[in-house]
Amino acid sequence: MLLKTLLICLVARETLACRSKVDHASIATTESPQNDQPTTASSGQPSKDGPLVVTPAGAIRGSWMETRRGRQFKAFRGIRYAEPPVGELRFKPPVPILKYTNEVNASEEGPACPLPVPPTYYIDEDCLTINVYTPNKNSSKPLPVIFFIHAGGFYSMTGRSDLAGPHYLLDRDIVLVTINYRLATLGFLSTGDALAPGNNGYKDQVVALRWVQRNIRAFGGDPDLVTIAGCSAGSFSVMLHMISPMTKGLFHRAISISGSPINQLPDRNDLYSLAVTQAELVGCPTNNSKAIIDCLKTKPFRELGDSLPGFFNQFYDPTLLWSPVVELDFGQERYLDMKPIDAVRQGRMHAVPYIISQTHDEFFWKAFPIVQNKTLRDTMNSEWDHYAPISFQLAKDDTAVISAHKLRQAYLKDTPIAENRECADGLGKLYADALIGFGVHRLANLMCRHSPHKVYYYQFAYVGNHSHYEDPVTNKSLAASHHDDLIYLFTLSYRFPTIEVSDSTDSLIVDRMTAVWFNFAKYGDPNPRGNELPELSTLQWPAMTPTAPKYLKFDKQFSIEENMFEDRFNVWEELYSIQY
Repeated sequence: MLLKTLLICLVARETLACRSKVDHASIATTESPQNDQPTTASSGQPSKDGPLVVTPAGAIRGSWMETRRGRQFKAFRGIRYAEPPVGELRFKPPVPILKYTNEVNASEEGPACPLPVPPTYYIDEDCLTINVYTPNKNSSKPLPVIFFIHAGGFYSMTGRSDLAGPHYLLDRDIVLVTINYRLATLGFLSTGDALAPGNNGYKDQVVALRWVQRNIRAFGGDPDLVTIAGCSAGSFSVMLHMISPMTKGLFHRAISISGSPINQLPDRNDLYSLAVTQAELVGCPTNNSKAIIDCLKTKPFRELGDSLPGFFNQFYDPTLLWSPVVELDFGQERYLDMKPIDAVRQGRMHAVPYIISQTHDEFFWKAFPIVQNKTLRDTMNSEWDHYAPISFQLAKDDTAVISAHKLRQAYLKDTPIAENRECADGLGKLYADALIGFGVHRLANLMCRHSPHKVYYYQFAYVGNHSHYEDPVTNKSLAASHHDDLIYLFTLSYRFPTIEVSDSTDSLIVDRMTAVWFNFAKYGDPNPRGNELPELSTLQWPAMTPTAPKYLKFDKQFSIEENMFEDRFNVWEELYSIQY
């Protein structure tokens, strides 16, 4: 159970108790996905009965897979899109691979990028790989492409099929692409100088998008109909690609699930403090950026990956560590050259039709370990001025303590945290809004004002048989948690059983979620056209506007509502006011 427990902890980041479970669990290799043994993306002996495509980059041999409805499709996994970022290429921008010298063996899973997992799980620093899943059919027209960027706070998770399984979406006529990008220090080290300007993990994604433009037609995909989609950290990435100077023309629709880089935190030009923390955790000097980087280059990737828990405090905060930086100009190709909010307000973006969302309850569960643990509860109460700005991602300036007090008043009625339902509810809402809700609210309100294309806003409120937070006693889902939309879009075999075709509501939600994504990827509009998608027959989803901030509530039934959580977000607007 070690792999499953650890990945759950990386998704949930559920305090020190979670880490303790990992440290003492027994290894069970049966929890591993289909193949955890090392393979290479452009060598080895692929099965000759696997599907073969010949791309401009070279020949690629895959394998066969089957959807939940029994539809056969082609899977091409673990294809390198960039040179291994090792040695002198560590902490450098990705170097694209334009040609493969041999037939690529893409019949098995590639590695995850380094993160703290047991030896049985396949990770490697040579992890810049792409997976392509395509229907086994000859279509008269190339198919819409969905390019999915995985979640995980930029320090966990992966694009492998155990965390981004294609078995639901490939019941639709789309080509699905999932990727790995470098995580944590290996992907986002930024010292704010020419040695490490930053944003390499985002630049990995850009190189993968360029690979799609060059090669996806060979897989049956339309390079002129690419939808970028992501959840949480992936949602940050989607929005940033819309304003990056590096991404023009690489995509044509966008979906951001539960995450926004425009929030209450100020924009930065470096993440130097994280570089220092990383150096300290692995015994490197911290004199200057050159000393830090030179030493970190010598450390094994597993040592860097395994050091992740050292970045968090006893509350397993801050949830957001690595963030985008506005790169200073050292002659490099810059991923971001201005503040995201300024780019949106000035219209300096590659605007496309856009879906933005959050779940009903997001990170509500982060309240439980505090409310239920006297030591943590007493610490948070007695040192609120110190811990609240960290836990709730408040700007580190003179106003942080004032903001923390006003938030305690608004969410906790200015009372100490106690072991009761009212405090759990208030603290849960505060975590939800601080980590996700307010940023998404701000993003949706900005984009509906400044994008020339329609913006569709939704709240995922459905509570099904499984959730990313389940009651530890009853094992029942309590609310629509962060990441829960993904349960109905991807098979997440690291943790959840496949939702079989049946008359259950869970099965219906799979059909509806995949239909929305398919329709949006094809037309730039999630609403049904005629009788093409009967599962969307009741959907009438208006675009959000500044004067009519309507959103779709995605529950057992579709409903249209207005002003999502405005009473709570007004508190944040007063604390962190902007001109929209």
